[in-house]
Amino acid sequence: MYPFWKPIVKPLLMAADPKTLIEIGSEAGKNTINLLEYCRERNATLQAIDPSPRFDVDAWEREHVGRLTVHRGLSLEVLPRLAPADCVCVDGDHNWYTVREELRLIDERSVGAGAPLPLILLHDIGWPYARRDLYYDPATIPADYRQPYQRKGIMPGVSELMERGGHNATLCNATREGGRQNGVLTAVEDYLRESPLPRELILIPGFSGLGILFDRSRFASNSAFCALIRDLTPSPLIARYIEMLERSRIALMIRSPARGLVPAR
Repeated sequence: MYPFWKPIVKPLLMAADPKTLIEIGSEAGKNTINLLEYCRERNATLQAIDPSPRFDVDAWEREHVGRLTVHRGLSLEVLPRLAPADCVCVDGDHNWYTVREELRLIDERSVGAGAPLPLILLHDIGWPYARRDLYYDPATIPADYRQPYQRKGIMPGVSELMERGGHNATLCNATREGGRQNGVLTAVEDYLRESPLPRELILIPGFSGLGILFDRSRFASNSAFCALIRDLTPSPLIARYIEMLERSRIALMIRSPARGLVPAR
């Protein structure tokens, strides 16, 4: 998610002014650092969730005492223990089951506490994982919700996995693209379809895609947020053009295996 920080995510946060944030999927902390920068500026707090964070958790918590709490665990185990937040950044396990359950838990915790839906930012809502599941640990996904998968690469415009090379060839990718219960965007669309309350989703193409999910009524009186959302909503023509540029970027990366792509957090 960090490629979106300066042009999109930080301006959104500055307009929405969340005081409590949750980050799902910290990995090496590239975006965690950005969120902590925001927390320092706006006197906010961050709860970070990752089963295996690749930074010195104790050192970071000491440096950001009172601002940062890191939870080592799976999002679906940790979220039920956390209080509702004003903003949640979802960038963990990129598959239908996990994302749909994360959204359900976030929604249930908010409604149960009488709080509005938080501003939710979702990474990898575009290609390659919009319509294809990725499993960092397939054993954590119930069999009924787990697509057939292999450790093989993927290619834009090709449903089947590649026999050699391709994008993210060392990861567990669903063997086919599309269909029911497959992919991050599919999970978000299913969540929206099942929600009894009106929610709005803005899709930002490029860098694997960013989704902005929110309850417009929560921000109806926030003119700065509404203006920013209006400016961020791309026309279909511009969205298609950016997707073309994105696929060209990915094709160039695939041709350079030493610079292999992984989901950018």
